[in-house]
Amino acid sequence: MRLSYIRRGEGKDLVMLHGYLASKETFAAEIAYFSRQFCVTALDFPGMGGADALTEPYSVQDYADWTREALGELGLTFPHLLAHSFGCRVAIKLLAAEPLFDRCVLTGCAGVVPRRGLGYHVRVKTYRAVRKLFPDFAERHFGSKDYRALPPVMRESFKKIVNEDLREDAARITRPVLFLNGREDRETPTSSVEILHRAVKGSRMCLLEGCGHFAFLDDPSAFRLAAEEFYHEL
Repeated sequence: MRLSYIRRGEGKDLVMLHGYLASKETFAAEIAYFSRQFCVTALDFPGMGGADALTEPYSVQDYADWTREALGELGLTFPHLLAHSFGCRVAIKLLAAEPLFDRCVLTGCAGVVPRRGLGYHVRVKTYRAVRKLFPDFAERHFGSKDYRALPPVMRESFKKIVNEDLREDAARITRPVLFLNGREDRETPTSSVEILHRAVKGSRMCLLEGCGHFAFLDDPSAFRLAAEEFYHEL
């Protein structure tokens, strides 16, 4: 696949990995800010932003393998990392396998499959039963509006991604990690991020008041201050 990326600035490399169905442009303000101190590279994941479309469903591991190859193609060795939401899933997979990054800021970090009640399991069984008899009807009427709007390949990819719990992967991370989350985040709530924080030995967690899932957009000054201090620690 061709690479779709933005590179700005000079100095120590800093890689940015965006959330699901987002793009490198999500980090536009952070690229402008951090490129004053670092050489920032923001990538588009396959199937998103300006990248090529997927020809087959990707799992988190597939995205991690692709990202590792992309970093090698771009000549990036041991960069700092800023990842958001789904980008954090990919980062966890990469870091679990090898110390690929230096210091890592994970914001709105996804990767924990929540406990699901009886209602959820009933809906899943109903969907599977309906899909066997009326597949088109099932695809049009089950799942969220955003999910139903996805192309078929991305739907299958999405299911692979959200149904994988990354706690065991997180426990294998050895690099310094800062979980920088919005206290009002409803997509990846504090309780979920705390699980990953406890799994990553020596990691830190910082909650930004009044911020949601996009903490770096909700309070850029507080977000940048916390990230900047972490990156520059000796």
